Amino acid sequence: MGPGLTVPPIYSPIPPAIHPCHAEADVQTAAWAETFRIGSEELRGRLVAQEIGTFAARILPEGREEVVSLLADFILWLFGVDDGHCEEGELGRRPGDLAGELHRLLRVAHNPEAPLMLDDPLAAGLRDLRLRVDRYGTAGQAARWVDTLREYFFAVVWEAGYRRSGTVPQLNDYTLMRLYDGATTVVLPLLEMGHGYELQPHERDRTEVRAVTEMASFIITWDNDIFSYHKEKKEKKATGYYLNALRVMEEHDGLTPEQALAEAISQRDRVMCLYADLTAHLTRHGSPQLGQYLRSIGHFIRGAEDWGISSVRYTTPDDPADMPSFFRDTPVDDSGKPLDIPVVRWWWDLLPEAAHADAGAGSGRRLPRQTAHS
Repeated sequence: MGPGLTVPPIYSPIPPAIHPCHAEADVQTAAWAETFRIGSEELRGRLVAQEIGTFAARILPEGREEVVSLLADFILWLFGVDDGHCEEGELGRRPGDLAGELHRLLRVAHNPEAPLMLDDPLAAGLRDLRLRVDRYGTAGQAARWVDTLREYFFAVVWEAGYRRSGTVPQLNDYTLMRLYDGATTVVLPLLEMGHGYELQPHERDRTEVRAVTEMASFIITWDNDIFSYHKEKKEKKATGYYLNALRVMEEHDGLTPEQALAEAISQRDRVMCLYADLTAHLTRHGSPQLGQYLRSIGHFIRGAEDWGISSVRYTTPDDPADMPSFFRDTPVDDSGKPLDIPVVRWWWDLLPEAAHADAGAGSGRRLPRQTAHS
Protein backbone atom coordinates (compact mmCIF):
# COMPACT_ATOMS: atom_id res chain seq x y z
CA MET A 1 0.00 0.00 0.00
CA GLY A 2 2.99 2.22 0.16
CA PRO A 3 5.01 3.42 3.14
CA GLY A 4 3.02 5.09 5.87
CA LEU A 5 -0.49 4.22 4.63
CA THR A 6 -2.20 2.25 7.38
CA VAL A 7 -5.77 0.96 7.22
CA PRO A 8 -7.41 1.90 10.54
CA PRO A 9 -10.11 -0.18 12.26
CA ILE A 10 -13.32 0.01 10.20
CA TYR A 11 -16.81 0.56 11.62
CA SER A 12 -18.99 -2.55 11.74
CA PRO A 13 -22.24 -2.78 13.74
CA ILE A 14 -22.72 -6.43 12.73
CA PRO A 15 -21.58 -9.17 15.14
CA PRO A 16 -19.18 -11.81 13.76
CA ALA A 17 -20.30 -15.42 13.25
CA ILE A 18 -18.95 -18.56 11.60
CA HIS A 19 -20.29 -22.02 10.75
CA PRO A 20 -18.72 -24.92 12.69
CA CYS A 21 -17.84 -26.58 9.36
CA HIS A 22 -15.40 -23.84 8.32
CA ALA A 23 -12.21 -25.92 8.49
CA GLU A 24 -13.82 -28.80 6.62
CA ALA A 25 -15.17 -26.36 4.03
CA ASP A 26 -11.62 -25.16 3.31
CA VAL A 27 -10.45 -28.74 2.77
CA GLN A 28 -13.43 -29.68 0.60
CA THR A 29 -13.14 -26.57 -1.57
CA ALA A 30 -9.42 -27.18 -2.11
CA ALA A 31 -10.27 -30.71 -3.26
CA TRP A 32 -13.04 -29.40 -5.53
CA ALA A 33 -10.63 -26.94 -7.15
CA GLU A 34 -8.18 -29.76 -7.84
CA THR A 35 -10.88 -32.08 -9.18
CA PHE A 36 -12.04 -29.50 -11.73
CA ARG A 37 -8.57 -27.96 -12.30
CA ILE A 38 -9.88 -24.44 -11.72
CA GLY A 39 -7.37 -21.94 -13.08
CA SER A 40 -3.70 -22.55 -13.74
CA GLU A 41 -1.78 -24.67 -11.27
CA GLU A 42 -0.14 -21.53 -9.89
CA LEU A 43 -3.44 -19.66 -9.53
CA ARG A 44 -5.14 -22.70 -8.02
CA GLY A 45 -2.36 -23.00 -5.45
CA ARG A 46 -2.93 -19.40 -4.40
CA LEU A 47 -6.71 -19.72 -4.23
CA VAL A 48 -6.79 -22.86 -2.09
CA ALA A 49 -4.56 -21.12 0.48
CA GLN A 50 -6.96 -18.18 0.90
CA GLU A 51 -9.50 -19.83 3.27
CA ILE A 52 -12.40 -19.40 0.87
CA GLY A 53 -14.32 -22.14 2.68
CA THR A 54 -14.00 -20.10 5.86
CA PHE A 55 -15.38 -17.07 3.99
CA ALA A 56 -18.45 -19.07 2.94
CA ALA A 57 -18.85 -20.32 6.52
CA ARG A 58 -18.94 -16.71 7.71
CA ILE A 59 -21.61 -15.81 5.15
CA LEU A 60 -23.87 -18.74 6.18
CA PRO A 61 -22.93 -19.36 9.83
CA GLU A 62 -26.20 -21.18 10.55
CA GLY A 63 -26.99 -22.40 7.05
CA ARG A 64 -27.15 -25.89 5.59
CA GLU A 65 -23.68 -27.38 5.45
CA GLU A 66 -24.10 -28.58 1.87
CA VAL A 67 -24.93 -25.02 0.77
CA VAL A 68 -21.91 -23.65 2.64
CA SER A 69 -19.83 -26.08 0.56
CA LEU A 70 -21.62 -25.03 -2.64
CA LEU A 71 -21.06 -21.35 -1.84
CA ALA A 72 -17.37 -21.93 -1.10
CA ASP A 73 -16.84 -23.75 -4.39
CA PHE A 74 -18.76 -21.04 -6.25
CA ILE A 75 -16.67 -18.23 -4.70
CA LEU A 76 -13.48 -20.05 -5.67
CA TRP A 77 -14.86 -20.52 -9.19
CA LEU A 78 -15.59 -16.78 -9.37
CA PHE A 79 -12.01 -16.01 -8.40
CA GLY A 80 -10.94 -18.43 -11.14
CA VAL A 81 -12.86 -16.25 -13.61
CA ASP A 82 -11.89 -12.89 -12.11
CA ASP A 83 -8.22 -13.60 -11.41
CA GLY A 84 -7.64 -16.01 -14.27
CA HIS A 85 -9.52 -14.31 -17.10
CA CYS A 86 -10.10 -10.71 -16.06
CA GLU A 87 -7.26 -9.54 -13.81
CA GLU A 88 -4.30 -11.64 -14.94
CA GLY A 89 -5.30 -13.20 -18.27
CA GLU A 90 -5.13 -11.78 -21.77
CA LEU A 91 -8.92 -11.77 -22.07
CA GLY A 92 -9.05 -9.07 -19.40
CA ARG A 93 -7.73 -6.60 -21.99
CA ARG A 94 -9.94 -7.79 -24.85
CA PRO A 95 -13.53 -6.90 -23.92
CA GLY A 96 -15.07 -8.41 -27.07
CA ASP A 97 -13.31 -11.75 -26.67
CA LEU A 98 -14.04 -11.74 -22.95
CA ALA A 99 -17.74 -11.12 -23.64
CA GLY A 100 -17.81 -14.11 -26.00
CA GLU A 101 -16.12 -16.38 -23.45
CA LEU A 102 -18.43 -15.29 -20.65
CA HIS A 103 -21.54 -15.67 -22.82
CA ARG A 104 -20.51 -19.24 -23.55
CA LEU A 105 -20.11 -19.85 -19.82
CA LEU A 106 -23.51 -18.25 -19.25
CA ARG A 107 -25.01 -20.74 -21.70
CA VAL A 108 -23.42 -23.56 -19.70
CA ALA A 109 -24.98 -22.16 -16.52
CA HIS A 110 -28.37 -21.81 -18.20
CA ASN A 111 -28.28 -25.15 -20.05
CA PRO A 112 -25.63 -27.40 -18.47
CA GLU A 113 -26.59 -30.21 -20.84
CA ALA A 114 -25.51 -28.15 -23.88
CA PRO A 115 -22.46 -29.67 -25.68
CA LEU A 116 -20.40 -26.53 -25.22
CA MET A 117 -16.89 -25.97 -23.82
CA LEU A 118 -16.63 -29.67 -23.02
CA ASP A 119 -12.87 -29.54 -22.38
CA ASP A 120 -12.89 -26.29 -20.39
CA PRO A 121 -12.26 -26.63 -16.62
CA LEU A 122 -14.28 -23.53 -15.71
CA ALA A 123 -17.23 -24.84 -17.72
CA ALA A 124 -16.95 -28.24 -16.04
CA GLY A 125 -16.91 -26.61 -12.62
CA LEU A 126 -19.87 -24.44 -13.57
CA ARG A 127 -21.87 -27.49 -14.66
CA ASP A 128 -21.28 -29.05 -11.26
CA LEU A 129 -22.30 -25.83 -9.51
CA ARG A 130 -25.51 -25.59 -11.56
CA LEU A 131 -26.48 -29.17 -10.72
CA ARG A 132 -26.07 -28.42 -7.02
CA VAL A 133 -28.01 -25.15 -7.31
CA ASP A 134 -30.86 -27.22 -8.77
CA ARG A 135 -30.53 -29.76 -5.97
CA TYR A 136 -30.63 -27.30 -3.07
CA GLY A 137 -32.67 -24.45 -4.53
CA THR A 138 -35.93 -23.83 -6.36
CA ALA A 139 -36.36 -23.25 -10.08
CA GLY A 140 -36.84 -19.55 -9.35
CA GLN A 141 -33.62 -19.37 -7.34
CA ALA A 142 -31.69 -21.14 -10.11
CA ALA A 143 -33.06 -18.65 -12.66
CA ARG A 144 -32.06 -15.69 -10.46
CA TRP A 145 -28.60 -17.21 -9.98
CA VAL A 146 -28.12 -17.27 -13.76
CA ASP A 147 -29.47 -13.72 -14.04
CA THR A 148 -27.01 -12.44 -11.44
CA LEU A 149 -24.17 -14.19 -13.27
CA ARG A 150 -25.22 -12.24 -16.35
CA GLU A 151 -25.03 -8.99 -14.34
CA TYR A 152 -21.57 -9.90 -13.09
CA PHE A 153 -20.29 -10.91 -16.53
CA PHE A 154 -21.64 -7.72 -18.13
CA ALA A 155 -19.90 -5.57 -15.51
CA VAL A 156 -16.49 -7.25 -15.84
CA VAL A 157 -16.61 -6.75 -19.61
CA TRP A 158 -17.26 -3.05 -18.95
CA GLU A 159 -14.27 -3.01 -16.61
CA ALA A 160 -12.14 -4.74 -19.27
CA GLY A 161 -12.67 -1.72 -21.51
CA TYR A 162 -10.90 0.48 -18.96
CA ARG A 163 -8.15 -2.09 -18.53
CA ARG A 164 -7.58 -2.18 -22.29
CA SER A 165 -7.31 1.61 -22.54
CA GLY A 166 -5.43 2.00 -19.27
CA THR A 167 -7.94 4.61 -18.10
CA VAL A 168 -9.83 5.10 -14.84
CA PRO A 169 -13.60 5.75 -14.78
CA GLN A 170 -15.25 8.65 -13.01
CA LEU A 171 -16.54 7.82 -9.52
CA ASN A 172 -20.20 7.65 -10.61
CA ASP A 173 -19.49 5.06 -13.32
CA TYR A 174 -17.08 3.20 -11.08
CA THR A 175 -19.72 2.96 -8.33
CA LEU A 176 -22.34 1.60 -10.72
CA MET A 177 -19.91 -0.91 -12.20
CA ARG A 178 -18.70 -1.98 -8.75
CA LEU A 179 -22.22 -2.87 -7.57
CA TYR A 180 -21.97 -5.83 -9.96
CA ASP A 181 -18.35 -6.57 -10.87
CA GLY A 182 -17.58 -7.35 -7.24
CA ALA A 183 -19.65 -10.56 -7.64
CA THR A 184 -21.80 -9.70 -4.64
CA THR A 185 -25.25 -10.06 -6.22
CA VAL A 186 -24.42 -13.60 -7.41
CA VAL A 187 -24.30 -14.70 -3.76
CA LEU A 188 -27.81 -13.49 -2.90
CA PRO A 189 -29.81 -16.50 -4.22
CA LEU A 190 -27.59 -18.80 -2.14
CA LEU A 191 -28.53 -16.94 1.02
CA GLU A 192 -32.08 -18.24 0.61
CA MET A 193 -30.90 -21.74 -0.36
CA GLY A 194 -28.73 -21.86 2.73
CA HIS A 195 -31.80 -21.71 4.95
CA GLY A 196 -34.22 -23.64 2.77
CA TYR A 197 -36.81 -20.97 1.98
CA GLU A 198 -37.75 -18.76 -0.96
CA LEU A 199 -38.36 -15.08 -0.38
CA GLN A 200 -41.54 -13.94 -2.06
CA PRO A 201 -41.12 -11.57 -5.04
CA HIS A 202 -43.26 -8.84 -3.48
CA GLU A 203 -40.65 -8.53 -0.72
CA ARG A 204 -37.44 -9.33 -2.63
CA ASP A 205 -38.30 -6.90 -5.45
CA ARG A 206 -39.49 -4.12 -3.16
CA THR A 207 -37.54 -0.92 -3.80
CA GLU A 208 -36.31 -0.65 -0.21
CA VAL A 209 -35.09 -4.26 -0.17
CA ARG A 210 -33.30 -3.78 -3.49
CA ALA A 211 -31.68 -0.66 -2.02
CA VAL A 212 -30.47 -2.60 1.02
CA THR A 213 -28.88 -5.21 -1.24
CA GLU A 214 -27.18 -2.46 -3.24
CA MET A 215 -25.92 -0.86 -0.04
CA ALA A 216 -24.52 -4.21 1.02
CA SER A 217 -22.74 -4.51 -2.34
CA PHE A 218 -21.34 -1.00 -1.90
CA ILE A 219 -20.08 -1.67 1.62
CA ILE A 220 -18.55 -5.04 0.68
CA THR A 221 -16.81 -3.71 -2.41
CA TRP A 222 -15.63 -0.45 -0.80
CA ASP A 223 -14.23 -2.47 2.10
CA ASN A 224 -12.60 -4.78 -0.41
CA ASP A 225 -11.07 -1.82 -2.23
CA ILE A 226 -9.67 -0.56 1.08
CA PHE A 227 -8.32 -3.94 2.17
CA SER A 228 -6.97 -4.95 -1.26
CA TYR A 229 -5.28 -1.65 -2.16
CA HIS A 230 -1.85 -2.83 -0.99
CA LYS A 231 -2.18 -6.11 -2.92
CA GLU A 232 -3.39 -4.42 -6.10
CA LYS A 233 -0.74 -1.70 -6.14
CA LYS A 234 1.91 -4.38 -5.66
CA GLU A 235 0.47 -6.53 -8.46
CA LYS A 236 0.39 -3.50 -10.80
CA LYS A 237 4.06 -4.22 -11.46
CA ALA A 238 3.04 -7.55 -13.00
CA THR A 239 -0.25 -6.63 -14.69
CA GLY A 240 0.40 -2.97 -15.48
CA TYR A 241 -3.05 -1.89 -14.26
CA TYR A 242 -5.22 -1.83 -11.17
CA LEU A 243 -8.55 -0.23 -10.37
CA ASN A 244 -10.33 0.49 -7.12
CA ALA A 245 -12.18 3.30 -5.37
CA LEU A 246 -9.05 4.84 -3.90
CA ARG A 247 -7.32 5.04 -7.27
CA VAL A 248 -10.45 6.59 -8.81
CA MET A 249 -10.39 9.37 -6.21
CA GLU A 250 -6.64 9.83 -6.52
CA GLU A 251 -6.92 10.10 -10.30
CA HIS A 252 -9.96 12.35 -10.66
CA ASP A 253 -10.03 14.32 -7.41
CA GLY A 254 -6.29 14.78 -7.01
CA LEU A 255 -6.27 13.15 -3.57
CA THR A 256 -3.23 11.63 -1.94
CA PRO A 257 -3.53 7.93 -1.02
CA GLU A 258 -4.09 8.96 2.61
CA GLN A 259 -6.86 11.38 1.63
CA ALA A 260 -8.47 8.82 -0.68
CA LEU A 261 -8.45 6.24 2.12
CA ALA A 262 -10.10 8.69 4.52
CA GLU A 263 -12.73 9.61 1.92
CA ALA A 264 -13.50 5.96 1.13
CA ILE A 265 -13.95 5.22 4.84
CA SER A 266 -16.26 8.23 5.23
CA GLN A 267 -18.34 7.07 2.25
CA ARG A 268 -18.73 3.48 3.44
CA ASP A 269 -19.54 4.64 6.99
CA ARG A 270 -22.38 6.83 5.76
CA VAL A 271 -23.76 3.97 3.69
CA MET A 272 -23.36 1.57 6.63
CA CYS A 273 -25.36 3.90 8.90
CA LEU A 274 -28.16 4.15 6.34
CA TYR A 275 -28.03 0.39 5.72
CA ALA A 276 -28.37 -0.32 9.45
CA ASP A 277 -31.34 2.03 9.85
CA LEU A 278 -33.21 0.80 6.77
CA THR A 279 -32.52 -2.85 7.64
CA ALA A 280 -33.92 -2.36 11.14
CA HIS A 281 -37.01 -0.68 9.69
CA LEU A 282 -37.61 -3.46 7.15
CA THR A 283 -37.07 -6.15 9.77
CA ARG A 284 -39.74 -4.63 12.00
CA HIS A 285 -42.28 -4.48 9.19
CA GLY A 286 -41.46 -7.54 7.07
CA SER A 287 -42.09 -11.28 7.11
CA PRO A 288 -39.93 -13.77 9.03
CA GLN A 289 -38.43 -14.81 5.68
CA LEU A 290 -37.46 -11.21 4.94
CA GLY A 291 -35.94 -11.00 8.41
CA GLN A 292 -33.82 -14.06 7.70
CA TYR A 293 -32.77 -12.69 4.32
CA LEU A 294 -31.69 -9.40 5.88
CA ARG A 295 -29.77 -11.21 8.62
CA SER A 296 -27.98 -13.23 5.94
CA ILE A 297 -27.04 -10.06 4.08
CA GLY A 298 -25.59 -8.78 7.34
CA HIS A 299 -23.57 -11.97 7.73
CA PHE A 300 -22.33 -11.47 4.17
CA ILE A 301 -21.10 -7.96 4.97
CA ARG A 302 -19.40 -8.94 8.23
CA GLY A 303 -18.07 -12.18 6.76
CA ALA A 304 -16.40 -10.25 3.95
CA GLU A 305 -14.91 -7.86 6.50
CA ASP A 306 -13.53 -10.60 8.75
CA TRP A 307 -12.17 -12.52 5.78
CA GLY A 308 -10.75 -9.34 4.25
CA ILE A 309 -8.50 -8.54 7.23
CA SER A 310 -7.41 -12.14 7.84
CA SER A 311 -7.04 -13.96 4.50
CA VAL A 312 -3.57 -14.17 2.98
CA ARG A 313 -5.24 -12.91 -0.21
CA TYR A 314 -5.13 -9.41 1.28
CA THR A 315 -2.68 -9.57 4.18
CA THR A 316 0.04 -10.66 1.68
CA PRO A 317 2.45 -12.10 4.28
CA ASP A 318 5.45 -11.89 1.92
CA ASP A 319 4.98 -8.10 1.84
CA PRO A 320 2.62 -7.44 4.75
CA ALA A 321 -0.22 -4.97 4.36
CA ASP A 322 -0.77 -2.69 7.34
CA MET A 323 -4.26 -3.94 8.21
CA PRO A 324 -6.44 -3.58 11.32
CA SER A 325 -6.99 -6.57 13.59
CA PHE A 326 -10.40 -5.48 14.89
CA PHE A 327 -13.41 -3.31 14.01
CA ARG A 328 -14.68 -0.14 15.65
CA ASP A 329 -18.15 0.23 17.19
CA THR A 330 -18.85 3.77 15.98
CA PRO A 331 -18.59 5.34 12.52
CA VAL A 332 -16.05 7.96 11.58
CA ASP A 333 -18.80 9.75 9.64
CA ASP A 334 -22.44 9.44 10.75
CA SER A 335 -23.61 12.71 9.19
CA GLY A 336 -26.52 11.14 7.34
CA LYS A 337 -25.64 13.25 4.32
CA PRO A 338 -26.20 11.49 0.96
CA LEU A 339 -23.09 10.64 -0.99
CA ASP A 340 -22.31 12.94 -3.90
CA ILE A 341 -22.65 9.97 -6.28
CA PRO A 342 -25.79 10.28 -8.44
CA VAL A 343 -26.32 6.54 -9.07
CA VAL A 344 -26.78 5.84 -5.34
CA ARG A 345 -28.05 9.15 -3.95
CA TRP A 346 -31.65 7.87 -4.15
CA TRP A 347 -30.97 5.46 -1.28
CA TRP A 348 -31.30 8.35 1.20
CA ASP A 349 -34.86 9.07 0.02
CA LEU A 350 -36.19 5.70 1.20
CA LEU A 351 -36.00 5.74 4.98
CA PRO A 352 -39.28 6.95 6.52
CA GLU A 353 -39.07 9.84 8.96
CA ALA A 354 -40.28 7.57 11.76
CA ALA A 355 -37.38 5.23 11.13
CA HIS A 356 -34.98 8.18 11.22
CA ALA A 357 -36.38 9.13 14.61
CA ASP A 358 -36.10 5.55 15.86
CA ALA A 359 -32.49 5.38 14.77
CA GLY A 360 -31.46 8.45 16.72
CA ALA A 361 -28.39 10.39 15.74
CA GLY A 362 -26.84 7.41 13.99
CA SER A 363 -23.71 6.87 16.06
CA GLY A 364 -23.40 3.64 17.99
CA ARG A 365 -25.82 1.75 15.77
CA ARG A 366 -25.86 -1.96 16.41
CA LEU A 367 -27.85 -4.40 14.33
CA PRO A 368 -29.72 -7.15 16.21
CA ARG A 369 -27.67 -10.22 16.97
CA GLN A 370 -27.87 -12.56 13.99
CA THR A 371 -30.14 -15.52 14.78
CA ALA A 372 -31.68 -18.01 12.38
CA HIS A 373 -35.32 -18.14 11.34
CA SER A 374 -36.56 -21.42 9.92
